[in-house]
Amino acid sequence: MKHLKMTCAGLFLLLASVTLNAQGWNILRPVEWQKYDDGKARIVINADLGKETISRHIYGHFSEHLGRCIYGGYWVGENSDIPNTRGIRNDIVEALKATKIPNLRWPGGCFADEYHWMDGIGPRDQRPKMINTHWGGVTEDNSFGTHEFLDLCEQLETEPVICGNVGSGTVEEMSKWVEYVNFDGISPMADLRRQNGREEPWGVRFWGIGNETWGCGGRMTPEHYADLYRNYATYTRNYGDNRLMRICSGANATDYHWTEVMMRDVGPRMMWGLSLHYYTRSSINRRASATQFGEDEYFDILERCLAIETAIDRHIDVMDRYDPEKRVALVVDEWGAWYAVEPGTNPGFLYQQNSLRDAILAGLSLNYFNAKADRVKMANIAQTVNVLQALILTDEAKMLLTPTYHVFEMYKVHQDATLLPLDLKTADYAFGGNSIPAISASASKDENGAIHISLVNTDPNKNISVEIELRGADTKSVSGRVLTASAFNAHNTFDNPEAVKPAEFNGARLRRNVLTVDMPSKSVVVLEVK
Repeated sequence: MKHLKMTCAGLFLLLASVTLNAQGWNILRPVEWQKYDDGKARIVINADLGKETISRHIYGHFSEHLGRCIYGGYWVGENSDIPNTRGIRNDIVEALKATKIPNLRWPGGCFADEYHWMDGIGPRDQRPKMINTHWGGVTEDNSFGTHEFLDLCEQLETEPVICGNVGSGTVEEMSKWVEYVNFDGISPMADLRRQNGREEPWGVRFWGIGNETWGCGGRMTPEHYADLYRNYATYTRNYGDNRLMRICSGANATDYHWTEVMMRDVGPRMMWGLSLHYYTRSSINRRASATQFGEDEYFDILERCLAIETAIDRHIDVMDRYDPEKRVALVVDEWGAWYAVEPGTNPGFLYQQNSLRDAILAGLSLNYFNAKADRVKMANIAQTVNVLQALILTDEAKMLLTPTYHVFEMYKVHQDATLLPLDLKTADYAFGGNSIPAISASASKDENGAIHISLVNTDPNKNISVEIELRGADTKSVSGRVLTASAFNAHNTFDNPEAVKPAEFNGARLRRNVLTVDMPSKSVVVLEVK
């Protein structure tokens, strides 16, 4: 057992109490793995045993008033020479729609708890300015506010997730915001919305009640925040047929006591979801670069990524004790890699590049979120444009898609599909005396019966042969795409924006419901089997 380690798509160990089918494969849990010593990997997918739906909201995004995410990212203003619709960049909208973006969280982040929404409505030239004290001390002119954000969501055809101000705001302020956005009748806030040019309410369902209340959102104790949450939740009203999906501000990484208090003192009746924030950072280099690194830092980041599994499993264990029916969703609404900012950029803007390593991290994480689809119902990568592990980078009129973007576009086939239980036995990727599983996998079946399999090879040096047995399926064809590059730090630049992009994958062969896949080193592959 000492050789078993977590992948971002596996479980820590096989339970002694599992049952076996006729061939001896474990089928109790959606994903399991154990070490395989012949340098290969073997997977059994039970195509007729799927029960859980992979929520499309696992593939959500996060955009904060931070650096160039909003200003210089989405928002250029109506008078810009960059093609836009009501001030919002057309190219970014088109790119995100291609990933079937399911939701977008806004306005923060730490910024949410110093944001007063009424400063961001009405004529833009009359909106008061403020200091963005969390992110660079720059002036926020509030030209991108509630109407602009919800216009962005409508253009993206995605659901908004609004995070309210608990840290420096009031119950009345948040209550009025919900009324302004959602009420269809005659009231002061609904009338103000109409005065500002919007007749119909938007009907926003997802509302976060504060952000990181243990830290930048107020440095509260969990007991204090639990009381405050119940107060705020009471006055965020349902209007008409719209039912709010309230998200409670959850734990930082491994703070299991915070989860314990929220489940005990708030519970399923008052919250739809409980959040979790988990960032992957280097353990060997405090100034780790997003692109300048060797295999030691490559391995370290992927090994650190593994810890999110242990953390989520333990949070789920706490949630299960209080909520065995799984009524409360776990919402991983901030996750991703965090490196040093790019040289010469404002350290408060958190602008970093994005390499093939980040695509592998994203693939591992999403495979794992899929595996936990019975509890994980929403996740939001941080962040969408120009900040942290971004999908898109911009430089004035230029725009590029990062390797992480391509993973989200490839993995969109899992959205709202049925999770297929699988067993994984894999060789290790070893480095410096430590090892992690070389292969990660997830599988789902869509409404048309097509099976999609997402695979990640973490080993940067070896191709790995993966044998996949599809049980309970009648399969005839396989096709796929692969994302890889010659180096694990390969990345896209504005001079070479397509250095890392998906290509057709011809390394899979299907014979009698058995797939043989030649996984390239350091790669992400998504297969479609019909």
